[in-house]
Amino acid sequence: MAVETFVFNIAGKLLGELVSPAFQEACLVWGVESDLRRLEKTLSNVEAVLLDAEEQQFHNQELTVWLGQLKEVFYDAQDVLDEFECEALRRQVVEMQGSTTRKVRRFFSSSNPLIFRTKMAHKVKEIRARLDEVAADRSKFHLSERSDDRHVMRGREMSYSFVQPSDVIGRDQDKENIVKHLMDPSDGQSISVVPVVGIGGLGKTAVIEHFELKCWVCVSDEFVLKQLLVKIIKSITSENRSDFDEEQLQVLLRNNLDGKKFLIVLDDVWNEDRGKWIELRNLLMGGANGSKILVTTRSPTIASMMGTVSPYNLEGLLHHECLSLFIKWAFDEGKERQHTNLVEIGDAIVKKCKGVPLAVKSLGSLLYSKLDERDWLFVRDNEMWKLNRKEGDILSVLQLSYNQMPSYLKQCFSFLSLFPKDYEFNTLELIPYWLANGLLQSPNENQEPEDIGNQYVDELYSRCFLEDYIDIGYMREFKIHDLAHDLALSSAQSECLIINCQIQNISKKVWHLSYTDNTWQNENVLKCLQKSKSLRTILSVEKGVGPSTKSFVDSCLSKFSYLRVLDLRDSSFEVLPSSIGTMKHLRLLDLSNNCRIQKLPNSICKLQNLQTLDLGGCEKLEELPKDIRYLIRLRFLMVTTKQKSLPGCPNSLRFLGLSNCGNLESLVEMMQFCTSLRFLCIDNCGGLISFLPTLKFLTMLEVLAVENCEKLDLTRMEDDQDDFPTSLRALSFIGLPQLVAIPNWIKRSAKSLQGLIIKNCPNLTALPEWFVNLETLRGLKIENCPKLSSLSKEKLCLPALRYFRITECPELIRRCQPEIGEDWHKIAHASYIYLDDKRIKKADN
Repeated sequence: MAVETFVFNIAGKLLGELVSPAFQEACLVWGVESDLRRLEKTLSNVEAVLLDAEEQQFHNQELTVWLGQLKEVFYDAQDVLDEFECEALRRQVVEMQGSTTRKVRRFFSSSNPLIFRTKMAHKVKEIRARLDEVAADRSKFHLSERSDDRHVMRGREMSYSFVQPSDVIGRDQDKENIVKHLMDPSDGQSISVVPVVGIGGLGKTAVIEHFELKCWVCVSDEFVLKQLLVKIIKSITSENRSDFDEEQLQVLLRNNLDGKKFLIVLDDVWNEDRGKWIELRNLLMGGANGSKILVTTRSPTIASMMGTVSPYNLEGLLHHECLSLFIKWAFDEGKERQHTNLVEIGDAIVKKCKGVPLAVKSLGSLLYSKLDERDWLFVRDNEMWKLNRKEGDILSVLQLSYNQMPSYLKQCFSFLSLFPKDYEFNTLELIPYWLANGLLQSPNENQEPEDIGNQYVDELYSRCFLEDYIDIGYMREFKIHDLAHDLALSSAQSECLIINCQIQNISKKVWHLSYTDNTWQNENVLKCLQKSKSLRTILSVEKGVGPSTKSFVDSCLSKFSYLRVLDLRDSSFEVLPSSIGTMKHLRLLDLSNNCRIQKLPNSICKLQNLQTLDLGGCEKLEELPKDIRYLIRLRFLMVTTKQKSLPGCPNSLRFLGLSNCGNLESLVEMMQFCTSLRFLCIDNCGGLISFLPTLKFLTMLEVLAVENCEKLDLTRMEDDQDDFPTSLRALSFIGLPQLVAIPNWIKRSAKSLQGLIIKNCPNLTALPEWFVNLETLRGLKIENCPKLSSLSKEKLCLPALRYFRITECPELIRRCQPEIGEDWHKIAHASYIYLDDKRIKKADN
């Protein structure tokens, strides 16, 4: 049965906006105070019963309909309130210029105050009337008032590591058996297909996670030959060839596999069409004898259809193994002995999980740090166990964990359903999408959205919804577990949708959509979207499939005026329409990797709500718009341009990325106003000689990454170090032939620096003596620095060091050999040590 979600959360955000001091002031200015107060009162009364309504709708379809009507009004109300904010920002830009520039005033002063006041008064009255009408029905449902007392759970300390230890329990024998299948040369097949069968969450992929794989592809629900060929080729070559046609892809695949012994993993296969499988299988037959194709699936039928050997059936864990896993996730080590009553209840919970590790971990993490017996009994006796689901399906378990999430976290989690299974996330990319749609909330007004977003991801990981999780301090990398992805799809219902060329109908209730193929070449798709006038997000999640003509952009700008996110990456149109300036609600605009665009209209600078502008990879772009400093909410800016110097940017900027700016010589004009910048990434800017004079402006800088800038001297003009940043957390120096020594200004961040990467610096000869003072350094990675022959001459005792990797540094690797190397004692205390990609096993491990 369909359910409505997020209604309570949306209501809460609306109330927060209505009672904010800034909005109260706007009410007085525009004469809509009385109507908005009535709206606030009705909204407050409705919000009080929404948690109860969302829970009871599982037994009452009429409640679901009512919640859907409310959500529609709430979203429209958000758009109305947003118009007040847009007008306030527009006036702020005009006022900040004073009376010095009439031209600027004409550029931004497009609204007639009287007309705006009349129009907004009408819109507010209409929203209030609609809400009153829908809210009047709440009395017939006999709902109870409740508050949301669920907060982000206290999680274990998240480790700053590039490798996560395995939590696999009870799979050693399974791994041995599957390895035998893969290594067996006597199965009578030149290339054999080995199926592994098990229900979701049993750990099919964990069984082989320690193998050196040449190709790993998540197949999931759609078995489309061209998409699979693109994925396989990308896994083998690291190249995205989505622009190739199917014939070209087949030739390329044969060339890569011909005569080679390979292992290809097709993970999570659902396709039951034998013809489609044979079509793919025939393309994989060019390898050498002994090549293997490993298939994981939840269906015995699919396993029999695809396999050339008998399927390997992966059973559930034994009860004692499950209980051990549960205790590991529910308690800090050894604490379970102090709470035998909870362990007894936990034992009953584990029995309900029927041997599924993911279910066990999810519920264990849900109960972590909770010592009240009532919390444990709530899980043991919950009605979710009684839901009529397929045998072995653990979605009800994950649903229970999802239901206990704070309301604001649910919407962020469901947003992940816009991305395909096995998508590789990083929070630098993801958080701007959440922020653009107003999904990040914190009781601390001074907390940066990027930090809030990282906390949300940590929370989702602690609930076992994420995997392949890596905490790099300022950023997280992860994938969403395939079953958690199913749950995200279920929770998002019709609100989030992935579309393709085959789509026939799109509900008007869709607020966020993504596309994975050349959807916009299909006129039927645009016709289907006509009803979705309140669309908030258009997102591209596949490289190389952006719109190739201006017509789609024109359509978006004319039909979807309430867009918050417009992702046009990998597009190839030449002109961005000047009407982009009318998209006043827009928060994120991605034009990255457009190979043809040469100029942006200056009207783009009217987008005062814009938070993210990505122009990376626009290699023909002549210059940035001259009035870019008027984008007073811009936080994230990625740029590729032919300019020698860049115009000044707004003080709101937090992330600045400069890539392939070959003519760039100076950053002074741009940086002098970027005093709030936290992330600075400079890549392949061959003309840049030094940017150190600009660092004195960047007092809040936390992350600095410099890559492939052959003329750049990081030590030039560094004598006066008093002005350099003191709060750097991560540094990355890659491809810098001018780097002979580690710059001295880095030691000013000795008490904050957590990660340092030095790579492809052929003239680096030594680490400085002060290197021992980096007391917070937790990760150190040095690659291809052949002249670096030793670590610091002083005793290198970095107390916080956990991760240490050296690659392609022959003499240094010799000196760091376990026990016998001269520098071994300097790094032996690190938890993870890699020498030329080989993990060093220490005697005490």
